Amino acid sequence: MNIRKLLEEVKAGNLPVEEAERRLKIKPFDDLAYALIDHHRQIRNGCPEVIYCPGKSIAQIEGIIQNMLTAGNSNVLATRASEETAQAVLQRYPEAEWNPSARTIVICRRPVEKNGHGKILVITAGTSDSPVAEEAVVTAAFLGNEVEQLYDVGVAGLHRLLSKLEIIASASVIIVIAGMEGALASVVGGLSDKPVIAVPTSVGYGASFGGLSALLSMLNSCAGGVAVVNIDNGFGAAYIANSINKINCKSQ
Repeated sequence: MNIRKLLEEVKAGNLPVEEAERRLKIKPFDDLAYALIDHHRQIRNGCPEVIYCPGKSIAQIEGIIQNMLTAGNSNVLATRASEETAQAVLQRYPEAEWNPSARTIVICRRPVEKNGHGKILVITAGTSDSPVAEEAVVTAAFLGNEVEQLYDVGVAGLHRLLSKLEIIASASVIIVIAGMEGALASVVGGLSDKPVIAVPTSVGYGASFGGLSALLSMLNSCAGGVAVVNIDNGFGAAYIANSINKINCKSQ
């Protein structure tokens, strides 16, 4: 529920006080037995609850989506969805957008309002990091940010990255996504004065230990201004980047 919008409608005379009172009486969460849907998360955090699909049945995911839309959440994001889940949701909600690379489902019944100031740049070391990057891109855009992508510019061919310095300089927040040894985050951190959010991926041969090597490299970055999220956590990186952009917006 957007309380500010609700109050503005009352002030403008477009919404009776009684109807506004009725909407405000809605409890902050709904108990679906298998899930407690937090309808006031947007008020507290600036972002509605996001559906994490693994471990949930298709019926449960559809039930959560229906509850959120009924309660007034015009836009819904679901992450880590399977093809089977996506097809079931698309059949019920034809307007939904399925991104098979990002494994995200987005339903937008209201245009996304710009939420931040500046641009979030998502950089990947290799094409194999794209699924995690796409999750970050979809999430950042869903939250109302301008997003630009710069893919396959890892340290194995550093000239590719150095040819894009103007793009790097134009960003307000940078998300760097890399597997293998995860060195790209340190390089970008040394080239930019903007916050860098590093995302290690599970891409790499055996000694990369499913992303642990990249995680440790990023945590030990010698470049200042580099923060690190968990392995393959494109969603978390985008959420933090959005929070930074919102602070930038308020300071203007």
